[in-house]
Amino acid sequence: MKGVLNLVSVGPGFSDLIVPRAEAALRNSDVIVAYELYLRWIEPWIAGKEIHTPPLTQERERALLAIEKARSGAKVALISSGDIGIYAMAALAFDEMREDDDYDVNVIPGITSANACASLLGSPLSHDFATLSLSDLLCPWDWIEQRGRHIAQADLACVLYNVQSAGRQEGVYRILNIMLESKTPKTLCGVIHNAYRPGQKVSIHHLEDLPSLQFDMLTTIVIGNRFTQRKRGFIFTPRGYNNWDAPAEQPVADKLPEHALWVFSGTSDGNALANELAQQGYPVVVSTATGYGGEVAAQHCSGVSVWAGHQGVEARKQALSQNQARAIVDATHPYASLISEQLMGLSKSMNIPYLRFERPSSVGCADEGSASLSSIGERCASLRSAHPTYSLEQAADQAIALGRRIFLTTGSKDLATFLNAPGAAEREWFVRVTPEPEFIQRAIDLGVPRSHICAMQGPFSEAFNTALWRDLKIDCVITKDSGDAGGYNAKLAATQALDIPLLVIKRPKLDYPFAASSLDGILRQLQAWNIKA
Repeated sequence: MKGVLNLVSVGPGFSDLIVPRAEAALRNSDVIVAYELYLRWIEPWIAGKEIHTPPLTQERERALLAIEKARSGAKVALISSGDIGIYAMAALAFDEMREDDDYDVNVIPGITSANACASLLGSPLSHDFATLSLSDLLCPWDWIEQRGRHIAQADLACVLYNVQSAGRQEGVYRILNIMLESKTPKTLCGVIHNAYRPGQKVSIHHLEDLPSLQFDMLTTIVIGNRFTQRKRGFIFTPRGYNNWDAPAEQPVADKLPEHALWVFSGTSDGNALANELAQQGYPVVVSTATGYGGEVAAQHCSGVSVWAGHQGVEARKQALSQNQARAIVDATHPYASLISEQLMGLSKSMNIPYLRFERPSSVGCADEGSASLSSIGERCASLRSAHPTYSLEQAADQAIALGRRIFLTTGSKDLATFLNAPGAAEREWFVRVTPEPEFIQRAIDLGVPRSHICAMQGPFSEAFNTALWRDLKIDCVITKDSGDAGGYNAKLAATQALDIPLLVIKRPKLDYPFAASSLDGILRQLQAWNIKA
């Protein structure tokens, strides 16, 4: 009797997303070969059939088993979730077939993970897009990075499959950083967990926010292109009938001084450094990530040029090259590690000197393990140990254990880590963010009540913090080791006055080629490199 091999797609999860042709193939098959999880979706149509369920890691064994059954004359259904022809079992089955096999083969398409996740977000894949699997079990990692780079350079919308597993934690962050080299940081993206399955979660972020999130193998990431828009809680990408000649939104770098020091700032002490360098006679360009940061820099820095807006790596590279920058001075926030890594990469690739201006820590010497820091003694002299430091996840767990009305002074980027932590829903969260509409919207999107959002520009005094937290009945505060320039000491004093815990997020550790915490340290190094005003 001639056998049949049905390669059956059963969609993303719920049975109502299984196409009728797949249902018919299941009913007409005598033997079912599937990963056990998939059986719950197709139970009504496989009762009484011969069922085989080799475990998750035995995909090839599943394909071989189905083929042997079909060779023996059975009607077999080999099952995959999503579409069996996309990152799934169909390729393995064809790989193991012989040219002289005579059983019939039917490939039944299904709803892919990309389709399913896109539908939950809105319509982000309405123009050209790509998919990229981050699993290197069957593909060299170098190939994955190369393809990711081409996707980013073409500014294609894309869907990332197999995002993160217990043994493969860092790859997704490398791909996201590659995306940020070419795509604008404000590119709209979606993160979907368990699409169309129990425990489904859907959230919308900017591309620059994704490196701070945690994922798993049940997560799919959808990254838009520069035209992807937001409307009514959804994202969509126009089909292309509008002005597709428009360039990606980047700040204009024309009419900036040549041979200047480029101070990447956005902090009060960074602006003060830029101002002092200008007073020393250096031509200075201050680069900030937001228009608001540019306005603040223009108000507080005399004799400097300001380049403000959301820049990717390529835009920075072009601006530095076009204006023949003499040095990169990285005065970004101590927790802006992604920007610092990008600036160090640009320094190396463009052969432009790099200097890190690092505000002193208030809770310990954040870079004590880095032998390359020239002014370590200068920086550590003023430090005092006040609190242990925690990772974001540890601080979230501690806060949930200690408090019920928790105040976050950590900014908007890491809100998701706290608000999605186990037990977070049982607590009241209050947040203080910079008064940028996008930061306020981010907090709202994560479920923070508007009455719990303080949109204000810091730093704040001890008296202000004490009064605010007393009135709000706050019983736990989370902050970053932002130094005195970031108001750390005022927060510490206020929590001590109120007798409530202060949890401190540890600083990221980066291997800076040079760092100093004073104007004198920066000037000495510029002179050592013969970079004169």
